Amino acid sequence: MKQFILSVLLLFCLSVNNHGQVRDLHISKGQTKVDIPFDFHNNFIIVKVIFNNFFPLKFILDTGAEHTILTKREITDLLRVNYQREFKVLGSDMQTELVAYLASGIRFQLGDLSARNRSILVLEEDYFRFDEFAGIDVHGILGADFLRRFIVKINYRKQIVTLYSPQHFTPPKNKYEELPIEIVRNKPYIFTRTQFGADTSLNLKLLYDTGASLAALLYTDTHPGMHLPESVIRSPIAIGLGGFLEGYIGRLPNIQVGPYQLSNVVTNYQDLPPNVDSTYTNSRNGIIGNLIMQRFIVIIDYFASKIYLTPTRSFKKKFEYDRSGITIVATGKNLGQYRVLNVIKGSPADEVGVQVGDMLRKVNGVPASLLSIGNIINKFQKREGKRTRVVLKRGEEKIKVEFRLRKLI
Repeated sequence: MKQFILSVLLLFCLSVNNHGQVRDLHISKGQTKVDIPFDFHNNFIIVKVIFNNFFPLKFILDTGAEHTILTKREITDLLRVNYQREFKVLGSDMQTELVAYLASGIRFQLGDLSARNRSILVLEEDYFRFDEFAGIDVHGILGADFLRRFIVKINYRKQIVTLYSPQHFTPPKNKYEELPIEIVRNKPYIFTRTQFGADTSLNLKLLYDTGASLAALLYTDTHPGMHLPESVIRSPIAIGLGGFLEGYIGRLPNIQVGPYQLSNVVTNYQDLPPNVDSTYTNSRNGIIGNLIMQRFIVIIDYFASKIYLTPTRSFKKKFEYDRSGITIVATGKNLGQYRVLNVIKGSPADEVGVQVGDMLRKVNGVPASLLSIGNIINKFQKREGKRTRVVLKRGEEKIKVEFRLRKLI
């Protein structure tokens, strides 16, 4: 089961006017920080937002997105929000032209934090299909234009994001490692030492992207020393504005963040399109996502350009990958049905005839409607050799298949 990037690849110049918004964020009186609980669905950080004092919505917390975005235009249409400007948005394939609108005067509430008179982007259509990949209703992205106002602490294990008022923040000591980062267009970039082979070790700059439900994505054409590992599979590796991105999936021997080393990391590899302007990518070498960073408690200091890390008990956990060859998406009423999106050629599922478009009905005797996407991913990541029985529906035909899980990378 591949992990997908659902972060925003907004490769266009956009200047949202923030004049007069210095006092647009308010923490309840007497508080210097606010704790915001989140759900961690399929490796996405999802927070609850009360939108314009009325709609309870769910947003993905996304450090890799420059702007806060509403993906469901029907909500602002219903509220009769006036759209000030229209923007042409270049899709993640760097070719497809999409449409977004600027809406101002938006209010939302996150726990004890209220935001007023905010400007956000509203997509003309829901290009992202967050719901399908997260397995729950998702209505938008809470981006860096919001997060940059605070010191942001992410505790993946306790599933709490803490936003500190900068003037009341004291840097942590003892167990935390302090590392320099680069903040460009309000997005944090981490410097890593990355091993590609016995004789190749490179210093790379990676965007810390909490909108990426993967470990790492590397752009192989951004450094002459980068190369694919010997064992890779070709597959759709990401989805962003406008569609899927093709690439390869393999394992990185070692990636070092500060003093912390992670081995055998499941990694996506992609060549950037040749016409990409490095101004928009900030000459980065790739992305570091939640499957790595969830092994830490993370504090991002946007003001001092620092990040603080302390490993948790899951730090040494092995990086697992799908052993079936099946990628599914959620669909249907209440997102309780699952459709096969992709089947890796030569995988166990491919060998027994699983096809794109098949509906998943049961896994090892358990109705799929009783499982979340995360549950199904876990079942397809079990030990090598485990017998797996799957019931599918293809049109009106009921199909039963059985295969044994096998290491694919």
